[in-house]
Amino acid sequence: MLALGALFAGTAQANCFGSSSFQTCTDNSGNTYNVQRYGNTTNVQGSNPSTGSTWNQTSQTYGNTTYQNGTASNGSNWHGTTQQLGNTTINSGIDSRGNPYHKTCTNGICY
Repeated sequence: MLALGALFAGTAQANCFGSSSFQTCTDNSGNTYNVQRYGNTTNVQGSNPSTGSTWNQTSQTYGNTTYQNGTASNGSNWHGTTQQLGNTTINSGIDSRGNPYHKTCTNGICY
């Protein structure tokens, strides 16, 4: 399962309530997230009432690998993969602007 902190990248804190399978969260920027978990899947629907923007993300975990895809607030699709190998985390994919990315972190050192 993907941790909520990873889902809310760029936010300092999200306050959540609900059960382990369904939560509603609000961060300090006024964004609201509905998080639904079932089996190896996590779905997040996000919105900002002030701006009217919406976005979503679906994550599925198989073993040490999590596959993510979603639609950004600009309407563009993106996808990525996170793989955990011991003390190493590998993130790669295509961002919502169509740019590829790759980041490897080992013991807190990233390149």
